[in-house]
Amino acid sequence: MTGKARRTRVAVVFGGRSAEHAISCVSAGSVLAALDRDRYEVVPVGITREGRWVLHDGAALAIEDGRLPEVTGGTAVTLVGDPAGRGLAVLGAGQAVGRLTEVDVVFPVLHGAYGEDGTVQGLLEMSGLPYVGSGVFASAASMDKEFTKKLLSAAGIAQGDHVVLRDTTGALCADPAVLDGPARERLGLPVFVKPSRAGSSIGITRVTDWAQFPEAVATAAAHDPKVVVEAAVPGREIEIGVLARPGGGLPDASLPAEIRLRPGTEWYDFDAKYLEDAVEFDVPARLSDEQTAAVQEIARRAYLAMDCAGLARVDFFLGTDPDTGADRWVVNEVNTMPGFTPISMFPRMWAASGLSYPELVDRLVAGALEGAAPGAVLEAAALDGAVLDGG
Repeated sequence: MTGKARRTRVAVVFGGRSAEHAISCVSAGSVLAALDRDRYEVVPVGITREGRWVLHDGAALAIEDGRLPEVTGGTAVTLVGDPAGRGLAVLGAGQAVGRLTEVDVVFPVLHGAYGEDGTVQGLLEMSGLPYVGSGVFASAASMDKEFTKKLLSAAGIAQGDHVVLRDTTGALCADPAVLDGPARERLGLPVFVKPSRAGSSIGITRVTDWAQFPEAVATAAAHDPKVVVEAAVPGREIEIGVLARPGGGLPDASLPAEIRLRPGTEWYDFDAKYLEDAVEFDVPARLSDEQTAAVQEIARRAYLAMDCAGLARVDFFLGTDPDTGADRWVVNEVNTMPGFTPISMFPRMWAASGLSYPELVDRLVAGALEGAAPGAVLEAAALDGAVLDGG
């Protein structure tokens, strides 16, 4: 008599110490609901705002009546540091008292610092556990807006004009002349003042008068001591989902989506994203076939330039070149763990592209178990226009 095959154990990790704690919880709630319990044994692991890892029941992970979810308590656990352990241990009185379970793969549905920035990825690497998403370098570089811009620019991908402020403490925040006259003239108004390493539009201010600038810098610096000041890029807001292809090769790109602000909404801030009925979404976006093909190719190039793995969402502005009148695609951000909430664009774009939410989650888990596959290098080089000579 043949016994029932053991289900794949998936640890879904969420919450965390970042300002995006609540959104991570909402994303995890959707992922947990999508995982087929006939195929997967799911272990929900929450991380409190203080950084404690706890077993969670997976319930109440949604925004209800404007209230954001939060991980508060549960049975304390920790990763087993020895790669041979491949699992979680229950903690009692500060001591590991026994392994709870072995884990086959981790789905770190973490947004922002201490999760999407390479820190948890490094921890999982040391523990020998496969995980969904990009590795340490790509996660860290994509989280940092300064280095995202540098890497994409090196790959010939257009970026908006910007300035990086590194010393954002003390007098600098209060000094109205942080940026000199030429820099202000070059950037123009409005500008967006952002923490270099944050997401979900947290800590961002749209500055329409330079008198607002010191307070905007202080707001951003409360989340990250490095601040990026970006010139506004006029144009349509377009997003593309990128997904690793089973077996390797060039990644797949979804149909694009467009974010349109309702009248009276100035920009796509946190409240507009999650708490207010302030935006409309076109999924797929109303683009020509040529425009769709162009933005999909640039999204793949951005994914490869950042050394991403598994998945990414690439955000664009679509404007017009003032000299030629041609389309001008400017990358705004690369997100290595995009939102997975019920309204998030990444799963919606893939659903419009023919891949349902459960199928998307299955593919991500399978890809993490499969690991990085060889064979994409030459195809990636061809995409970037690289040529290998015969020498």
